[in-house]
Amino acid sequence: MPRRKRKLKRQELKPDPRYNSLRVAIFINKVMREGKKDIARRIVYNALDLTKAKIEKEPVEILTQAINNVKPQQEVRSRRVGGSNYQVPMAVRADRAETLAMRWIITAAKSKKVSMEKALAQELITAYNGEGEAMKKKEEVQRMAEANRAFAHFKW
Repeated sequence: MPRRKRKLKRQELKPDPRYNSLRVAIFINKVMREGKKDIARRIVYNALDLTKAKIEKEPVEILTQAINNVKPQQEVRSRRVGGSNYQVPMAVRADRAETLAMRWIITAAKSKKVSMEKALAQELITAYNGEGEAMKKKEEVQRMAEANRAFAHFKW
């Protein structure tokens, strides 16, 4: 199988225009569907405005704290050993933990039956307070890792 000659460089992402934050820019990109960035930007900014109205803090601070609360420390990964698959608990890299947290917050917001802006604001506030669907997902992943601790010696 042919190998790449060199590692591909990740494209530099510019901070978002309103808050000048890289994390908000990444969050907007995760909300975006089918390349419609203006719509994603409007959804995220309106959600952040709604969170600021409810909690008297900076929106970027609320987003950062919500993501940090939802970040998992461990997850399980499948590993094939001697013909059988084991769920091996592993530590989560920092960038992956942040990506998972954002994904879980957005997925939880999408599952609600209100507008995406309101749902996202609601989910950010509940995650900020250490509650909500995204936190349940984190706890579920952590529980799975804890339950499969017996297979930790299969790490690669």
